[in-house]
Amino acid sequence: MNNNNKTVVAQQVIEDICEWAIMHGVAFRQADNTARHCPFSIAPMTIEREVYDHLRRVVPVLTKLITNVSEDDDFLQASLADMAKADPFFGRLMSLHYQIHGDVNHRHNPARQPLLLMRTDFMDDRQYGAKVIEFNGIAAGMAPFGQRATELHHFIQHQWPEIYQACLEDTSAIPADNQGLAQLAHAITTAAHSIKADFNDQGAAVFLMVVQKNEDNVYDQHLLEAALQQQGLRTVRRTFEQLSAQLSTGAGQRLMLEGVGAVDVVYLRAGYQYCDYCAPELNEAVCCYTLSQMRVFIEQHHVALNATIGQQLATSKTMQMLLTMMPAQDYIRWGLTLAEAELVKSVLAEMKPITAATIDWFNTQATKTEWVLKNQGEGGGHCVFGNDISDTLAKLTVAEYDAWALMQRLYPHEREVPTIAIRDAKMTVVEDLVSEIGLFSAYFNGKPVTELGGYAGYLIRSKPASENEGGIHSGKGILDSLVLID
Repeated sequence: MNNNNKTVVAQQVIEDICEWAIMHGVAFRQADNTARHCPFSIAPMTIEREVYDHLRRVVPVLTKLITNVSEDDDFLQASLADMAKADPFFGRLMSLHYQIHGDVNHRHNPARQPLLLMRTDFMDDRQYGAKVIEFNGIAAGMAPFGQRATELHHFIQHQWPEIYQACLEDTSAIPADNQGLAQLAHAITTAAHSIKADFNDQGAAVFLMVVQKNEDNVYDQHLLEAALQQQGLRTVRRTFEQLSAQLSTGAGQRLMLEGVGAVDVVYLRAGYQYCDYCAPELNEAVCCYTLSQMRVFIEQHHVALNATIGQQLATSKTMQMLLTMMPAQDYIRWGLTLAEAELVKSVLAEMKPITAATIDWFNTQATKTEWVLKNQGEGGGHCVFGNDISDTLAKLTVAEYDAWALMQRLYPHEREVPTIAIRDAKMTVVEDLVSEIGLFSAYFNGKPVTELGGYAGYLIRSKPASENEGGIHSGKGILDSLVLID
């Protein structure tokens, strides 16, 4: 330990912490089936309790809104029609939605029971306060890592208090409780038992996780499965390709899995990109069609499902933009009170559709550093910043405009104390760390289904302010946690 906050962490300490992380599943699987720890910070980020409490209040209301929008078939199909024409992947999703639900003149009522497991990502902007970056309604993972990061910081605080304290902005700050893993497991178990009760089944409820082939982010998934197993659920993992040959229909629209039996909950950790539906070994020109039909098949069965096609459409960037542009009173149609609608409005950052007029305005009048250009993609690599925005806009055809949106760029507070990041068992000091705050929530059949009123814990990902991509998995991000100050 040196003075002036030039903290040096001994290699022995780093290795102890990294081994704790791997031992507790905070890791990625390598190609050779070894594990490497997730990158993480030595000490948490600080946030004002008032800001945190505000986000805790707003997230269940946002989830209620998205739940009800996702079940409003007429609105989804009408409002996202242009985007679906501009984005081929969402065009496929919209065609699946028509298959499942019919059109405005001929509606179908699919048997699936919607289970919305959502992560809403925020940044606490220096000027405007905490604002939504995006909604994640499909494959909204890493709640287990979020809870484990909180536990890891508790471990460091207990074992090496001097190092922990030296990296805190405010030594009086109190850790924010994080039950992300426990609450999502509670929500899924509740939904599973509800489905099972509908059939008066005996034996363990079955949870099916739909995964990507050769996935490396498996430990986060296995942590959730282990928590569900402790609740008495049986858990199984399958790819869409495997499901295409293994699913069938039982009595009462029961979803049946070959070699397992009846399925109660289906949770998609795949399906948000074209390659999840691609299986060249099927030797079919339309393998994407074949595998995406698994989504349609599942929705036709009496099973708790996350994510439904409706949920995926309702958490798209275009829907976020449309909701942002609406007056608050328009939300009342989806069951919100005016006070709840105003609460939602308080965290939505300005967004603009891409039109010829918007492009002209951006190129001639806008302050380019105040905006980010987004397409509909999930995960890292789908945002354009600064002067690159004009270059990208110039390359777009008119037919592609509706797949993109401009959003107010958020500039979160940089951490006032240099922070130690650990990656590949080596420390680096980050002078300008900023954080993204993801809050989890869970609703089943339109009702909150956690012990915390729909809220279900958090995930903090931090990165140097100079880096645009902050994903733990695909960017320069590190796992982090929260401490609160009054």
